Amino acid sequence: MAIKKAHVITVTSVKGGTGKSTTVLNLAGVLSLRKQKTLILDLDLYSGAIAPSLNIDITTDLYRLINDMYMNRFDNIENYVCSYNEYIDIIPAPKDPRLANKIKNKYLSLVIKKASTRYDFILIDTTHSLSDINLLALDNSDLILYLVTNNLVDLKSMRSMVSIYKDMNKNNYRIIMNNSIDKNRSCFTNYDINNILGDNIDYTISSNFYQRNIDQYVIDGKILSLIYPQKYMVFEDIISDFLKEDK
Repeated sequence: MAIKKAHVITVTSVKGGTGKSTTVLNLAGVLSLRKQKTLILDLDLYSGAIAPSLNIDITTDLYRLINDMYMNRFDNIENYVCSYNEYIDIIPAPKDPRLANKIKNKYLSLVIKKASTRYDFILIDTTHSLSDINLLALDNSDLILYLVTNNLVDLKSMRSMVSIYKDMNKNNYRIIMNNSIDKNRSCFTNYDINNILGDNIDYTISSNFYQRNIDQYVIDGKILSLIYPQKYMVFEDIISDFLKEDK
């Protein structure tokens, strides 16, 4: 009998402020509607946004989990997660950011391995830096989603990443244009963007997704794709396409 192995999706970018955490949460919402048991792993170690966005009280975190592994005290992954609903669990970034640089990165692969037998999906939120722990996350991912904005610096930086992936003959990444960051900004056409990137945009988050009262949803700990699934179909498309390609 084959051992269950979760699908691992990492959401990242080449600069900050592109909507990574919001994308992770909306993907989790889609998976929850699909009744897929999902773990969100927050690797934004110094300023993790997942737990605050879900209004979850942090009773455990990634530092405690990895430190217990290091000290040989680990027993069960369920003892290190905070639950949002029946289908969504999270392992928050360190509650005390001073502990972030004490996390032993080499244990991340073991964390993913332990969680893989318990979940259908693992969603990883990262920072935009190519730190050791983020590189480990990318290496352990089945799908890597890059968030970009309609900004020349962002697009040129993403072009460098595209070149790296092509040099490595890797194609497990997709590029998402997030037009909801600033709905009034549209510097370049799709033709321009494709020429700058040397690649195509795979998905677009419409400017219509812009939420003026987003703070209220955060206060209430709400996931928008759970409340308005038809409005956030792009996240359903990402999951559907991935599962088709994974067959």
